[in-house]
Amino acid sequence: MTLFPESPEDPFSVAGAASAVLDHQAKVVGWGHLAETLLGHRTADVMGRPALETLVHPDDHGLAARAAAECLRNPGWFGLLPVLHADGHRTHLGLRARRVTRTGRDPEWFLVAAPAQDVIQWETDRSVLDNLFRRSPIGLAVHAPDLRILRVNRALARIGGLTPDQARGHRMADFLLPDDARTAEDRLREVLATGRPTIFTEQSCRLRIEPARARFVSVSAFRLEDSTGRTLGVAQLVEDVTERHRARLRLALLGEAGARIGTTLDVATTARELTDVIVPDLADCATVDLLDPVSRGEEPSQDGFGPVRRTALSCDVPHATDALNPLGALIHFAPDTPQGRCLADQTPLLVPHLRTPGDLTTVAQDRAPQAAALGVHSVMMLPLAARGLVLGLVTLWRSRSPEPFEDDDLTLAAEFAARAAVSLDNARRYTRQHLAALTLQHRLLPGDLPDLPAADIAHCYIPAGAVEGVGGDWFDVIPLSGARVALVVGDVIGHGIDAAATMGRLRTAVHTLAELDLDPEEVLSHLDDLVHRLAAEQESNSHDFPQDQVTGASCLYAVYDPISRSCSLARAGHPPPAVMTPDGHVTFPDLPAGPPLGLGGLPFETTELHLPEGSLLALYTNGLIHTPDHDIDTMLDRLAHQLAVPARTVTQAAHAVVGALLPPHPADDVALLLARTRVLPADRVATWTLPADARAASRARTLMTGQLATWNLDELTFTTELVVSELVTNAYRYAPGGPVTLRLILGPHLICEVSDTSNTAPHLRRARTTDEGGRGLFLVAQLTERWGTRYGREGKTVWTEQRLP
Repeated sequence: MTLFPESPEDPFSVAGAASAVLDHQAKVVGWGHLAETLLGHRTADVMGRPALETLVHPDDHGLAARAAAECLRNPGWFGLLPVLHADGHRTHLGLRARRVTRTGRDPEWFLVAAPAQDVIQWETDRSVLDNLFRRSPIGLAVHAPDLRILRVNRALARIGGLTPDQARGHRMADFLLPDDARTAEDRLREVLATGRPTIFTEQSCRLRIEPARARFVSVSAFRLEDSTGRTLGVAQLVEDVTERHRARLRLALLGEAGARIGTTLDVATTARELTDVIVPDLADCATVDLLDPVSRGEEPSQDGFGPVRRTALSCDVPHATDALNPLGALIHFAPDTPQGRCLADQTPLLVPHLRTPGDLTTVAQDRAPQAAALGVHSVMMLPLAARGLVLGLVTLWRSRSPEPFEDDDLTLAAEFAARAAVSLDNARRYTRQHLAALTLQHRLLPGDLPDLPAADIAHCYIPAGAVEGVGGDWFDVIPLSGARVALVVGDVIGHGIDAAATMGRLRTAVHTLAELDLDPEEVLSHLDDLVHRLAAEQESNSHDFPQDQVTGASCLYAVYDPISRSCSLARAGHPPPAVMTPDGHVTFPDLPAGPPLGLGGLPFETTELHLPEGSLLALYTNGLIHTPDHDIDTMLDRLAHQLAVPARTVTQAAHAVVGALLPPHPADDVALLLARTRVLPADRVATWTLPADARAASRARTLMTGQLATWNLDELTFTTELVVSELVTNAYRYAPGGPVTLRLILGPHLICEVSDTSNTAPHLRRARTTDEGGRGLFLVAQLTERWGTRYGREGKTVWTEQRLP
């Protein structure tokens, strides 16, 4: 391979060049046979004769004389001369003369001749080659087989900070750092050994004259060969692509930033994504400090002043995090510090060189000694601002990287900061809305649950970690008359504040319906009507709030009686409960599913279960068992396995279920309600059936007094006598002909129940001064904590609750 295959070889070095020898008197003393062929003069005709007379036309004698004089001054003379052919015509030849001095003899001239057109073409090509080396903007280098530099052009010498003459004869290790030089020479040796060229291979290098700055060059190399295939060396084409490489890296970083920053609506996560993009490609360390209100999702101050909280920190330097303010630290930057000016003026700040301890103290304040120990030498600070509000600032540090920050780095970092600021502001505003919805939701959920005689209760509520925000899941535990308890779990379809508000309305409705002591299927029927009406109201307002539409809800309603140990359940499009009996066996009762609330007009059914004492009842929303990674059957098996673990309290079981079934950030809200059933002992319940006659009230007082004495509640005897007398008298008066049942229950309260066969409900009213009656229920309401009426299949029950002394 030759450097330029289209260029002919040196015409004086090919086998077809003619030669002659002249003595000091310019007589021909040697004549080659190729000269005879080229000019037609036989050797015998020219030997010993003056070359001027024999070989030059008389008209050209002056030109030949001047050439001879030039040759005396320049022993390596070269030129074109007209020469006389044997047939008398003139032909131009290229001549190269070399003076030869042999010991004991006068100087002689050795002439080599070639056709003029070949010489002119060769000279032209050699001139083109020289111009290429001198003027090419791309670096050119020719190396000998031992990789020493034979020739370089100015462009390549300029990259190395040298002149072409200074580079000649040296090796690459004389200009590059050792590792870079070794890598470059290994690649050239491979080209020499294999003959396979390398084309546009991009590599980094550092020059000895500027070791702190990394350069990137594009190198093409190929082997040089002569016409016989002999290896002459290797040539390189080198282009400095440092700026192009950096521009490409910046473009790639911008693309990466667009993909990685703002993937969530979480302020801390977005700040961390920003620092992770910056480190290590742009900086060795990066910190994000947000104004303290912003970190909480609140509106920042208009002037950007105030303490900042370190929200994100990324470092590619060992132990660097120990030298910087830690995550979560509240930092006060004075207005005259660079950070304070950056926040106040919303202006990026570039400090390319930190040369003195004072420089470090200015930018690092009380952390200056730690920054000096890390070798921090360059820093940038950029404000995080969106919609005209300053959110905080991002700071970039360089310590391990020897190159200082430049203006291009500041421009790139400003683009990062601008994109991150928008994402941070969106996350902040979402956080505020999310917290508002979450606060509303928690306010609408029950707080501390009361200690109930019917069951030992535990609950877990886990808000959604998805972008959609909080949902409408809810649970409730409602004490009912007769020491019973209602357990409720529901899920409003949708997310956000509207779903939470609808959940609150449904929970209130459930409380109201539960107070009426309705059967579970009746409660769900009334809820179904309510959800249907709510959906109709929202549809009529859809032009004002098109996104806030609640399309339905699901609910599971259960009532457990600790006296009869029966549990009545009904569900509306909700997952069935799990029941674990005391022997550890877990089942999922096959309850009639029922339609989701809001469809309207479809019936619900109640199922009765008999639960042994100590059974564990688990009610949950579908977020517990609906996950993208596992099917429902697998999740139900996991739930059963966790519930069946023995020797756990209900609280421990609830936390175990949540920990085993849920990811760290569930995509949907989850409500879990566990109830371990209790049974009231027989000695805590007393029941009597009284005849419907005038002596019923007296008999009731006598029985009640004896039972209270047995329970050591003599202090309540007088009050309870009044209550029992009023309730039994009303039953006798308004339900003639049927038996009257009196039941006393001793739990956290003293419960008194009077049942009869009438469906007429007593009503509390205000008696006028002239009325002889109408004050009985008023006295009952004043003497008890609660009272009410519940209806059964045959008749009703009026009940009261009294606080124990």
